Amino acid sequence: MDVHATLEAPCRPDELFAFVDDLGRYPLWVDLVHRASPVDGATAEWQVELRARIGPLARSKQLRMQRTVHDPDACVAVFERHEVDGRRHSPWVLRAEARPDGEGSRLHMHLHYGGGLWTGGVLERALADQITNGRERLLSLVRATQ
Repeated sequence: MDVHATLEAPCRPDELFAFVDDLGRYPLWVDLVHRASPVDGATAEWQVELRARIGPLARSKQLRMQRTVHDPDACVAVFERHEVDGRRHSPWVLRAEARPDGEGSRLHMHLHYGGGLWTGGVLERALADQITNGRERLLSLVRATQ
């Protein structure tokens, strides 16, 4: 599954990037990310808990994510699933990139999930709602820092 989302914001790309280069900030604007806690004080690894509810169904997923690309000058960050239990896990990859766009900036996010547990519409429906709600919350957070 691959999901792409964009957001136009009235700020510089680096101001927008500050909200997407640290998974610990995602719970502020994405309900799907219930919690994202640094692993052992690391600045590039998080234990992430995802929660999705669609009607009477609820799903929860724990992921250990590592930031594998962090380029503040280019405003690009990539997070990949990085479990340390020795087992094989489905890939989760999130790429965030902020670029200048007219008077402001444009954020492009790409989520790739290579497994089957969260497919069949469950994750897709939850993400569609989260993208809509998250855009407004993220814009509010960006505006509050200006």
